[in-house]
Amino acid sequence: MSLFGQTASAATAANPAQGDIKSDVPVTNPPEDSISALAWSSAGDYLSASSWDKKTYVYQVQAGVSSGLTTITHEKPALDTCWSSDGTKVFSAGADKAVFMVDMNNMGQGQKQVAAHDDTISCVRILVVNGKDMLVTGSWDKTIRYWDLTSSTPQAQVTVAERVYTMDTKNNLLVVGTADRWIEVFDVSSNPSVPVKKLQSPLKWQTRVVSCFNDASGYAVGSIEGRCAIQYVKDSDSGSNFSFKCHRQNDTNNRDVAKVYSVNCISFHPVHGTFSTAGADGTFHFWDKDAKHRLKGYPEVGGTISATAFNRNGEIFAYAVSYDWSQGFQGNNPNYPNKIMLHPVGADECKPRPGSKKR
Repeated sequence: MSLFGQTASAATAANPAQGDIKSDVPVTNPPEDSISALAWSSAGDYLSASSWDKKTYVYQVQAGVSSGLTTITHEKPALDTCWSSDGTKVFSAGADKAVFMVDMNNMGQGQKQVAAHDDTISCVRILVVNGKDMLVTGSWDKTIRYWDLTSSTPQAQVTVAERVYTMDTKNNLLVVGTADRWIEVFDVSSNPSVPVKKLQSPLKWQTRVVSCFNDASGYAVGSIEGRCAIQYVKDSDSGSNFSFKCHRQNDTNNRDVAKVYSVNCISFHPVHGTFSTAGADGTFHFWDKDAKHRLKGYPEVGGTISATAFNRNGEIFAYAVSYDWSQGFQGNNPNYPNKIMLHPVGADECKPRPGSKKR
């Protein structure tokens, strides 16, 4: 029995590698424009969704039924969202160069600005430093900034190689992906201002997403070329680095030609350490990186997938079906789907293969 009270289909049982989306349910009252990011609270099944409609929405999910709790409003598109370590505060970053926060225990106080940059803020994450939350922001002004949430002045500012496109954190690990394929890796416990590694992505085309392993020993990279790379931080583990093709489709008219799609999202399962990829082809997949094996592949969902996230216990996988702007403004249209779907994760869908080590 799944979280939403339904069981796997007969087709899924007959083909263990084929996933089923028939039990997936939509979030009520989704954003009105493309969804840029999804994030779950660690305190409960509260989901935040940032959108190009200039708002970040917060929903509560109970037994598969969602309800809106509050919104954060920007002057320009909202591009990223995250939660405090205790799951009680939600953050939203936007093209208006600002980050706003709402305390879910005091929603009546409204939103509060907690960070600012000189250009669009594309990324926002939380680090825990000396037992306290530290906000880190990444911007198109080619800097990352650290904030302690009590001051309007950043605690530190670091100039990176190019505009920040993607960023993720886990424990003391901070990974920043920028334009021109640069990746900068920081150990915030030793020196948050100087990267321990600065390299160009092993993938040949523009970086779309970075996502840290659960144990902070490395990170995954996705690019616009339909490839994913697994990278370890320590040089002694570099022999385990590898990349693989994904989110590609054979041309029906020419088997020698493959259609290549962007890997828009990578999310790690919080319990099993396996991970998902989702892309512009409108599919998502679950993978075991240690076994170098695809666990499940899912059918097309009717539009590009622009954002994904597992909830705190890995029982719900949220994915956003909306335009990802990969074809510019001319690729969008009023009839393009715009929704957030909740996929109940079955008991075996994300479990690693027997014998795989969990990271």
